[in-house]
Amino acid sequence: MHIVISGAWPDPEVAAELAPHLAQRAPTLARWLSRSKAVPTSSPAAETWCTPLEHWQLQARGFVAAQAEHISAGLGPLRGDAHDDDPVWLAELIHMAPSRDGAALLPAATLGITAEHSAALLDTAREYLDDSGLQLESLRPDTWRVRWPDAVDLACASPALVATSAVNDWWPQDSVARPWRRLANTLQMAWFDHPVNHARQEAGLPPINSLWLYGGARTSQLTRPQPADLHIDTTLQDAAITQNWGDWIEALAVLDQERFAPLAQTQPTLVLTGRDRYVTLTAQGGWLARLRAQDWRRWWCNR
Repeated sequence: MHIVISGAWPDPEVAAELAPHLAQRAPTLARWLSRSKAVPTSSPAAETWCTPLEHWQLQARGFVAAQAEHISAGLGPLRGDAHDDDPVWLAELIHMAPSRDGAALLPAATLGITAEHSAALLDTAREYLDDSGLQLESLRPDTWRVRWPDAVDLACASPALVATSAVNDWWPQDSVARPWRRLANTLQMAWFDHPVNHARQEAGLPPINSLWLYGGARTSQLTRPQPADLHIDTTLQDAAITQNWGDWIEALAVLDQERFAPLAQTQPTLVLTGRDRYVTLTAQGGWLARLRAQDWRRWWCNR
């Protein structure tokens, strides 16, 4: 069994203070940590262009980046469910809001997008595709596949990463991205007064006012199947991003009691992600496990 816990490895500046709370409020997790060997992996956004959770998912699938590709390119085939080996570019439906840094992105997971809303917006988008040479097709209500007329060499960050920073830091400025920028700007205007967004605003939901492009790799670049019996938990993620450590501790305690305690007699492979790193923990049995009983605090508190 693989259990991946996003937001579960705080930065060293606060990790030492949180370690006693973890030991007390999450005894099952603490016991697993004490019986495991830790292998930390650096995951700086400036290199990966995706979140540490996404980085681990791509590493687990054996993603092999092409020359000059960022790791984030693999998110296309990872999520695109493509039956061909063409480059898989995806567009996530998002809300773009003004911010002090220029613009902030609300990802699709926070928007409650229905199939009906997605279909109506896609019908409108298709009216503007001729000039761009691009094609759009729906994969899921929140994600469309993008097909370019020719191969493009373009780096794009994952929407999940952009949502934790500023759009201006990641907006593609390359000349090859001009057709996409032009289409995105056109759709922002076309969707501003769209019936879908009128209905959403009446329901108290943010309008869907843009798309975020990402991906670009091929399915053949994923060289391994997904790990068997994989469980990904994002319960701690929001509190970790906002550094609300009181809520983080409470959420961890509930997670340990409700999700981990029933599995206490097992020893899963664990992955804990942080802001710019993740750690993989594999079980160590017998005397080695007892020898390492207190070692988890060493890597937990260090960079």
